[in-house]
Amino acid sequence: MRKPRDIDAELKALAEKTKLLKERRVQQLGELVTATGADSIDAETLAGALLVTAETTDPARKESWRKRGAAFFQSKGRKSSKTAQRQPDRTGAVNSSAASA
Repeated sequence: MRKPRDIDAELKALAEKTKLLKERRVQQLGELVTATGADSIDAETLAGALLVTAETTDPARKESWRKRGAAFFQSKGRKSSKTAQRQPDRTGAVNSSAASA
């Protein structure tokens, strides 16, 4: 005889996983704002810029923004890995979390 599934436990686990993923996304968006220097902009201006970006339907403009963002991350990745190689953490291992973030 098959073991019955505990649907309630599965739903609870999925809800917890969803919550953790949402929290991680919010944290990553905050890190993105900080990494780009946008944390120096007041919240209303930043919100307005994001709204314009979200409302834009011009594919060429979106593609140019995407390319600029990709270049930003590539340059940040190279800088982060060089810094991480020069500054090992307390355990003596290379800090790769900055390069993967």
